[in-house]
Amino acid sequence: MAVLSQLEPKSVFRFFEEISQIPHGSGNVEQISDYLVQFAKERNLFYIQDAIKNVIIVKEATEGYEKEPAVIIQGHMDMVAVKKPDCPIDMKSQGLQMAVNGDFIYAEGTSLGGDDGIAVAYALAILDADDIKHPRLEVVITVDEETGMDGARAIDLSMLQGKRLLNLDSEEEGILLTSCAGGARVKCEMQASQLQTEGMLLELELSGLLGGHSGAEIHKERANSNCLMGRVLYALLQELDLRLISMEGGLADNAIPRQTKAVISVNETVAEHLGTAVKKLEKELQGEYAGKDDGLYLTCKRIGIQETVGISEDDTMKMVAMLIALPNGVQTMSADMPGLVETSLNLGILKFENGRLLAEFAVRSSVESAKHALIDKMRAITYLAGGSMEVSGDYPGWKYRKESPLREKMIAVYEEMYGETPKIEAIHAGLECGILGSKIEDLDCVSFGPDMKDIHTTEEVLSVSSTQRVWQYLLKVLATKD
Repeated sequence: MAVLSQLEPKSVFRFFEEISQIPHGSGNVEQISDYLVQFAKERNLFYIQDAIKNVIIVKEATEGYEKEPAVIIQGHMDMVAVKKPDCPIDMKSQGLQMAVNGDFIYAEGTSLGGDDGIAVAYALAILDADDIKHPRLEVVITVDEETGMDGARAIDLSMLQGKRLLNLDSEEEGILLTSCAGGARVKCEMQASQLQTEGMLLELELSGLLGGHSGAEIHKERANSNCLMGRVLYALLQELDLRLISMEGGLADNAIPRQTKAVISVNETVAEHLGTAVKKLEKELQGEYAGKDDGLYLTCKRIGIQETVGISEDDTMKMVAMLIALPNGVQTMSADMPGLVETSLNLGILKFENGRLLAEFAVRSSVESAKHALIDKMRAITYLAGGSMEVSGDYPGWKYRKESPLREKMIAVYEEMYGETPKIEAIHAGLECGILGSKIEDLDCVSFGPDMKDIHTTEEVLSVSSTQRVWQYLLKVLATKD
């Protein structure tokens, strides 16, 4: 039985729930893309599905709107697929377990995918309807936005007629976004020789953190479990010899990691004192993050005396030193827009196995030169540590447009509907508007969406009432003639 069937607008939530039953984490979009194609075929709508599974669907203008400017409705089909440690769902092959609590929709044990499933649901509900007034609609649904905007980068938009784009990838009602930061993905690596070692194996775990979106929550100074694990290991190395056996934390480079585990090998006599040192570090970190991330826990669990493969104490120190030397978090704030982060980075994924350390970052900045300067700094630190670095997914920022007929129209419609002026803001998180704007000359973009909280985490929720209001606003924007 459909969980969302009684919610309004029914068509939007019907499609949102259908989408939730199709696995669509980044890099796993074939099923959701084919679903969109089948949707278009069943309604005899023109569509394009490209080689990497981006989808474009076109619906001609309704009667009386043939001369109005075409509108592009845009979002992405992939989601950040994360789950709680005890959740049995395989997010690569199974759908989500939707639930409703008051005004909020959530998924049990996993992220919800409201970012950006709600954009897809809005678009499909409009394309499916016969009673909604609109100009020519060109719906563009991209792949793998969450892992570097690969879909937006590759998509061919040459067949589109629209010069106005509604990006439905924002998470706060009443705010019209008109510019955003650019970014890149950075992978720092270091390799060490492996050797047989015997000792007491211990598992260190940092957990209980809030996490969050590295664009939307980075300024809140929440704890990053990957970075803190580096600090813990470095502090322990000042007092005792240890060898790194394995380490893993984080699920996406653009999500602030909530949990990191490391397995270390120590001398059995040293193990007796390690628990006390770990408790001391836990207390220090809890005090440091009081009021910012109050659920922090650091635990140490004995695995037992074993012979295993690890790396030397010296190589362990080099890797941990590189880890804590690499920057993380807010680097600079904007001088032009008070409260807006200008440049930041997030260590979202950390892995150590088979002697190889991998640290993956999401780097963001609204100033291109500052972005590249930060990347150069990371490259220099990695080089000095004896590692290597790779940059991918470099995308431009979205510049504010002084003259924007679309923005002015949307402001006027909002004021008419709600009796107040919407906020016009920039965002530190990355949006696809900058890349798409480089493909369509003189593209006029505005990004908006309903209220969501804690996106990219297992606490993600979507407001039902806000979804309904934004739906009505979207329809009014489409129905309002120039």
